[in-house]
Amino acid sequence: MSDVDPFVARLQGAIERHEALAEEMARPDVLGDVNRLRELAQEHSGLEPLVRAAKAHLKSLADLEGAREVAGDADGDPELAALAQAEVEELEAAQEAAVEELLRLLVPKDPLDDRPAVVEIRAGTGGDEAALFAADLYRMYSRFASESGWKIELINTSEATLGGVKEISFTVRGKEAYGRLRYESGVHRVQRVPETESQGRIHTSAATVAVLPEAEEVDVEIEPSDLKIDVFRSSGPGGQSVNTTDSAVRITHIPTGLVVSCQDEKSQHKNKAKALKVLRSRLLDREIAEQEAERARERRTQVGTGDRSAKIRTYNFPQNRLTDHRIGLTTHRLDAIMDGDLADVVEALRVAGVEERIAAGTDAA
Repeated sequence: MSDVDPFVARLQGAIERHEALAEEMARPDVLGDVNRLRELAQEHSGLEPLVRAAKAHLKSLADLEGAREVAGDADGDPELAALAQAEVEELEAAQEAAVEELLRLLVPKDPLDDRPAVVEIRAGTGGDEAALFAADLYRMYSRFASESGWKIELINTSEATLGGVKEISFTVRGKEAYGRLRYESGVHRVQRVPETESQGRIHTSAATVAVLPEAEEVDVEIEPSDLKIDVFRSSGPGGQSVNTTDSAVRITHIPTGLVVSCQDEKSQHKNKAKALKVLRSRLLDREIAEQEAERARERRTQVGTGDRSAKIRTYNFPQNRLTDHRIGLTTHRLDAIMDGDLADVVEALRVAGVEERIAAGTDAA
């Protein structure tokens, strides 16, 4: 039986696979097959970060073994023993960090992470204040998208009074848009003194955020007979008509009861196409949610479930505090976050999600 550490064996396997791919790509028959070459090149480049880290880790392991031998064979030389022991401690600390990073690199990347994200924000309990908070969340995500080099494409808006929104949906396009925004799904609670509050009392209201991976036609097949399509005139705040033609579209998916509306385009055809995209994304999201709910039942952690009914975060304006209840994160820089400086929060949730997947993989093993 082999006494090779299973973790080291996985790293060596990745290095060997990387080398084998390079050799295969150099073969004349592969060079003449564009599709095969592209497929191999994608896998080869995808392994690059893992292989780089694996080689550094294996070299560090050898260095650590050498330092331990020196520390153990110092032959009464206290200075040499102290130097060797210091090196051992330094290399052991570096090993800990390296193993953590390698575990992340070994987790297979979710193929949906690179998809555009369809984001839906709805005002919840709290009347006008909830609608204002929903509008604030839209501005926060818009500014974060701009900082990330992403583009936003508006799908549908239902405006409220005082500049708030009853609901708003939009697509975020850019590198890893869904992968980075996916953990924003859930109930966002706000605590603050509304501008209309004369007594200075703090009110609590909420908005719901849903983040869906944009679905492609191959992901979800929709039968035309399963759809009920209504057209109507676009309307603004208070129900006033802002369009003289029936360009707005409402699509009902009869088997699930899902309803999608789109009225932001002047063309009925474009509104229908956008609404169908959102419907596909919602149907794909239902499939994902069912799979993740099953996994969550077997585990305590809930970071990646996207449960729409769960209170995930509190925005406390009087204390300038944001708290994410899933990972116990609290920061007193809410003003900057509402201005779009959301990167640290998004990254902390992404890391927690990866760690959850690592733990799930370890449990399965």
